[in-house]
Amino acid sequence: MNHQELAVSRRTFLGGATALAASTLMPHLARAADAAPNSKFNGVQIGVITYSYRSLPGSAEDLLKYILQCGISSVELMGGPAEQFAKAATGGKDDGKSLGDWRLSASMEGFKALRKMYNDAGVNIHIVKFGDIGNPGMPDEQIEYYFQVAKALGAGGITRELSDEAAQRLGPLADKHEIMIGFHNHTQLTPTTYDGEILSHGKYLGINLDIGHYVAGTNQSPLPLIEKHCDRILSLHIKDRKVNNGPNMPLGQGDTPVALVLQYMKRNQLTFPADIELEYKVPEDSDAVQEVTKCVQFCKQALLA
Repeated sequence: MNHQELAVSRRTFLGGATALAASTLMPHLARAADAAPNSKFNGVQIGVITYSYRSLPGSAEDLLKYILQCGISSVELMGGPAEQFAKAATGGKDDGKSLGDWRLSASMEGFKALRKMYNDAGVNIHIVKFGDIGNPGMPDEQIEYYFQVAKALGAGGITRELSDEAAQRLGPLADKHEIMIGFHNHTQLTPTTYDGEILSHGKYLGINLDIGHYVAGTNQSPLPLIEKHCDRILSLHIKDRKVNNGPNMPLGQGDTPVALVLQYMKRNQLTFPADIELEYKVPEDSDAVQEVTKCVQFCKQALLA
């Protein structure tokens, strides 16, 4: 880990980002309800994974409200709320079918309606998370269903956890559908993991790189990994953690060079999204919407510097 780089990251951006974040909480600066959100700053798309709002009511409609309050225009949507919305929209809410049975005959109309609701509000669903896609024993029909859902939502990718076994099974299917599978990491990722075979099973296998977990697990900057594999990155997860498996921290207060990563994306015109994943403890006098808004402002400050 280059501690001089990290120090620059924190010194340069923490003060300004904190001030900007505080200003966003003032009522007179609240975004008008009918104003389309725009969280692309200097060519870098800042988004959010809807897991960040897990402490709040979590319907698809609730999530859209939070996303708009944060001024975010692109999201990684968790599969659960998407399926709940689609099931209700197509009359399957109380039909007595198990979720597994429903999936095998589900209409895509509910997912198309969900996409329209988000798109009409100015929000793009760039990724849907189905964390179990390709797990051992999963029927082929369910995997096919997941790909069809991604298409109906307008998503370019599906995220799940790192798995060599899943990569072998999903590689040919991802290529067939031209929908990327993005493998998410915790602290098990090493600088050479993706030099192995995992991405060799299909050209649509890719990386959902969690930069905070990577720093905590390796004590190294994620910039070399991003540079090496930028053509296979589906998205980043933006969070700040301390080295040596340290805790999650507000952006700018840990050891993850968040600002430097975002500036690298800007400088090299990298177009994959950088999605905020709120995992640090929400202060008692705040909530997830306020904290994600602070994260957006930190990223904006870094990208406009």
